[in-house]
Amino acid sequence: MVAASAPLLVAVDDDPGLLADVERELRNRYSADYRVCCLRSPDEARRRFQDVAADGGEVALVLAGEELAGRPGADFLAGVPSLFPHAQRALLLPWAHVGDPPTGDTVFEAIARGRIDQWVMRPAPPPDEQFHQALSSFLLAWAETRRRAPHTIDVVGETWSGRAYELRETLERCAMPHRFCLAGSEEGRAILTDAGLDRRLPLLRMPDGRVMEDPTDMDIARSAGTTIDPSGDEYDLVIVGCGPAGLSAGVYGASEGLRTVVIDSGSIGGQATASSSIRNYLGFPRGLSGADLARRAYQQAWVFGARFAFMQQVTNLAREDGGVVLSLDTGGVVVARAVVLATGASYRRLGVESLEELRGAGVYYGAAAAEAPLVAGEEVFIVGGANSAGQAALHLAHYAKRVTLVVRAATLAAGMSHYLVHQVEQTPNIEVRTGTEVVDGGGDGRLEHLVLRDRTTGGQETVDAFALFLMIGARPHTEWLPPTVERDDAGFVLTGADLGAEALRAFGRPPVPLETSVPGVLAAGDVRHGSVKRVASAVGEGSIAIQFVHRLLAV
Repeated sequence: MVAASAPLLVAVDDDPGLLADVERELRNRYSADYRVCCLRSPDEARRRFQDVAADGGEVALVLAGEELAGRPGADFLAGVPSLFPHAQRALLLPWAHVGDPPTGDTVFEAIARGRIDQWVMRPAPPPDEQFHQALSSFLLAWAETRRRAPHTIDVVGETWSGRAYELRETLERCAMPHRFCLAGSEEGRAILTDAGLDRRLPLLRMPDGRVMEDPTDMDIARSAGTTIDPSGDEYDLVIVGCGPAGLSAGVYGASEGLRTVVIDSGSIGGQATASSSIRNYLGFPRGLSGADLARRAYQQAWVFGARFAFMQQVTNLAREDGGVVLSLDTGGVVVARAVVLATGASYRRLGVESLEELRGAGVYYGAAAAEAPLVAGEEVFIVGGANSAGQAALHLAHYAKRVTLVVRAATLAAGMSHYLVHQVEQTPNIEVRTGTEVVDGGGDGRLEHLVLRDRTTGGQETVDAFALFLMIGARPHTEWLPPTVERDDAGFVLTGADLGAEALRAFGRPPVPLETSVPGVLAAGDVRHGSVKRVASAVGEGSIAIQFVHRLLAV
């Protein structure tokens, strides 16, 4: 029998027959781990919510009919976060309404206004695995917000910053679910007691129970079985970088029979892991996180035969008679018939010394999804005006009292997709300050305040701030490349027709569209000059690069 403290799954529908269908599916599949509560009245559901909250219980998922008591079901779902801010909320739609334009507009508007999180088709006669696939994704999203995701790593540290923060950054880059607690907290003491109190901090407790004391990044990669030593080997294809473009190239290269290795100084996902919800990615109508996309792509490439060398830095490349020779920071050498550069780009530094000193203690680069639950009820600021900043604002708005988006440009539309601008503007606890920049800030060991400057008037204002997330433009990871690889003034790699006249003459043939100034070396994704800074574009370029690799290898 399920425990009385188990999280609640709630369905509300005033049609008894339709409610019975939903209740049947919930009880048949989830009653072993969740309490199931199905009610016919929104008022009855609200009373039940108050009782559960008073008892300290949790609600994981709320499903509601499209219309309840003569009002939109979204109106009822909009009130759920006041008691259960992490609960997933989904509108139940009949099959006949999926594809209906007015219904689509209504769902889009409800999501944009933060009134619902998801939608799902009503269950068909069992077994309706499509219905349960959707519900499983909702429950996983809830589990991740509550740090209950499967295979979660526990990080225990003495402080928020320092090495403990660096480890959390590493795990974030690896797209590994993790949670952090201070050694002096109740949870931290329990983990240390279980592991043995004389352990060296910071400490990682792996999902299988193993304990790692102050591990290096390479130790983490080895513990997860996700790295090899590629030096001394020859490959058909070496991919440098494991973001969306590199993962896509890895999937297509390996699946098409090329002996493929992916090398990255970090781990999977690149900057995409900072995206908490990518809603405009083809084939995922309910959205997915950047970390989830990275994990799926990594597993896909691995099964096709791609090999991965994580926490290893490529320091140089040169074209020689035997192919392209790549040097590693370990002293090893890898030889490839073709290379795809997919090193991506990272967020630029703010350059404010007082805030750089608080990195990891309230100041974060990227969306830092792992930090989101820690800002509950607090004042949060995001600097940036691109899609990733908008996605971060929407994600953090589920937790924070208020999220302020600080944008240097005069309008959000200058750098953000229309659908995201609409969602940001419709979210009541997101404030947008355009024409503004952060010029100072500080706190006693942790961020407490920021200084904002109006770029038009020059006027400054000091505001309370619990957290600052910086997402302020891309800096390509190309500093390691030799001068033979042509780049633009910002450091992005030139390819194809953008190459200089001298490089084009040296080829003796027309370069393929993604080829750099070094024959046989291609570039894909954010690192490439002229690329569209979108996940889908990076994935597309990674796949296209492989077609050009085949063409080059056939010469």
